[in-house]
Formats: sequence, C-alpha cells, structure tokens
Amino acid sequence: MRIFENLNIDFLSKRKIAYIISGTLILLSLLSLAFRGLELGIDFVGGAEVAVEFEKPVEISTIRDYLSDVGLGNVEVKTFGGESGILVRTELQEIPSNVFPTVVESLEKTMTGKIPNLNYQQVESSINSVTFKFDSAEVVGNVSKVLSANGYQATLFSPERDNTQLVVRVSIADWIESILRENISDNPFVVLREVKVGPKIGNELKVDAVIAIVLSLIGILVYLGFRFKFVFALGAVAALFHDVIITLGMFSILRGVIPVLNLEISIIIVAAFLTLVGYSINDTVVVFDRVREFLKIHKTAPLEENINKGINRTMSRTVITSGTTLFVVAVLLFFGGEVLRGFAFTLFFGIIIGTYSSIFVASPFVLEYAKRTSKKISF
Repeated sequence: MRIFENLNIDFLSKRKIAYIISGTLILLSLLSLAFRGLELGIDFVGGAEVAVEFEKPVEISTIRDYLSDVGLGNVEVKTFGGESGILVRTELQEIPSNVFPTVVESLEKTMTGKIPNLNYQQVESSINSVTFKFDSAEVVGNVSKVLSANGYQATLFSPERDNTQLVVRVSIADWIESILRENISDNPFVVLREVKVGPKIGNELKVDAVIAIVLSLIGILVYLGFRFKFVFALGAVAALFHDVIITLGMFSILRGVIPVLNLEISIIIVAAFLTLVGYSINDTVVVFDRVREFLKIHKTAPLEENINKGINRTMSRTVITSGTTLFVVAVLLFFGGEVLRGFAFTLFFGIIIGTYSSIFVASPFVLEYAKRTSKKISF
C-alpha cells in the first residue's frame, strides 16, 4: 500500500491522549469486572448445559416457567443463536433420584406411543441409564430407531443377533427434553448439544486457564528481554496486560446487552485470549524490530524520533495484516454460528485494541522509561 510508503506521523506526541483513553478503558473494565463480573461457562462452574433448536420461534419467559419448578435447581435459560434456539444451564450433573422414575415414565410413553401393543420389561437401571427387554431382536431395532428419532441415546445391550435388550441413556438433557415435549407439543425441536462437567474438573480448568495465560506472559517477557532489552520486554508485556484487561472488561460490560452475542468465558474463549496474546505480541515485535534498526543506524538521533520512524515504517504492514485478519474474523463473527461467535468477538475486538497498544502503549512505555531514568537506549 503505497499510501503509507512515506508516512511521517508523530505518534508519540499523542501519547498523553492515548494514556487518557487507555486509562479510562482500563478503569471501566476493572469496575465492571468488580461489580458485574464475568459469565463463566459450564467448563468452569460445573453442571449441565443443553442447547435446543425449535422449528418455530419460542418465548424465553415461557420456557423458563416450564423449567423453573421441576427440580432442576438453579436453572438459567437464554437465547442460543436466534429466536428459535435456547440454552438451558443447570447446576446439576445427574437426574435426582426422586425425579428419575418420572423421566423413565416419559421415555416409556415415547416408546408405547410410537409402537402400539409394545411388550417390554425394565430389567436394570442406574443413575444415568435404564435397560429394557423386548420380545425379539426385530422389536429392539424398531424401538432403537424410534428413541433415536426422538433424541434419546439407545444402544444394544450386546452385539449378538438374538439380543433382546436395549440400554437407554437417561440424562439431564433427556429430562429437559421430556419436559419441553410435554408442554410444547406443537413446536418440534432437536437437542443440538449437551455438555456435563463436574465441579472439581471445572475448578481445575479455571486454575489451568489462569496458569496458561500467566506462563505465556512470563515466557514472552523472558524472550523479548533476550532479543531486545528488558525495557522493551516490559513495554510489550504492559501492552499485553492492557489488551487482556480491556478485552475482558468488554466481556463484562456487554454481558447480556446483546442477546445473540454469547459472552461467557469457556475453554474456547481462553484459547482465543492466548491467540490474541500471540497476535498482539507479534505486531509489537515487528515495531520494536524496526525501532532497533533505526537506533543502530541513527545513533545520535533522539529516541522519540527513532521510535516514530519505526512505527511509521511498519504502518503499511500493520494495516494490511490487521485489516485482512479482521475481515476473516468478522465473517466468523456474523456467519460462524453461535459456538464460534464468542471466539470471533474476542479476536475481533482484541486485534483492534492490540494494534492500538503496539503503537500507543508499548512504544510510549519505552520512551517514558528512558526519559524518567535518563538512560540512553542503544544496541
């Protein structure tokens, strides 16, 4: 892009304005994180999560009424992808023992309703499954097809040809499904996904996610300290903290504001933050590399002038790289579906704030350090 070939903007002269902008964003982010908090996904809090897609639009308040007083505990219902999708989250991982017979009864109604004069007997049951025995292997096959078509997970008790038993999984999803089918008979639906995580695993994942991000920042600090100078490493890591805090703040500030934007913190979002850290540091390293070149060539020139030259000479690369990446991420954000929307939002906002921090946070940090310590930076 030749328009940036001879660019000569005094970016560092605008650094005090950038300090105000960054300080305001960080303050708002910290306040929102302190008072509103983050919406942690099922990966971290434990419990069960079920996504359901109806053929026709549904009222969230109506679904919430159906599920609030049936023993699901602390249940949360929200939209998922659009007006016809819902996401149900409960703190339970297994069906309570007092509710289990009701769910099995609903399962039996499904079988007998689709296959008249069906003869069967329940031979075994556990906390999450029930085993039925039928008259013949042919009947087993027919029942299996019926249950699968209605969202149940049914498997043969044994692979033998004369097998007459069928094992049917009975989970939180099946319970929720039976409640919805009973109350909304005129609007068919399918279960898109079911996730179940124990509280112990959730806590371990939470700790591991924090450790992964902290270790990545320490690794970057050590690497840049060897490649450049320690002050450059501090500036880069300061910019990364700036990016992560503000992006996390956006998750807290926008939580619940845009219904179709699922901004809960999950393992996928942690991966997005690690990707963001890598992308942002790459942009910063490119700028610092060019600054180092100018410091070697123009040893007597003021540090501020060399840093400005480095930023200006890399602006073409920055615009092209960030612009093309933003375009792809925008496609994922708008057309990638509910599962990828949070990941795409993290990268979309993070790329913008990361590009900004490479210019107005990392580079000014180096300049402020040199001015306050009166040290000459040279290579």
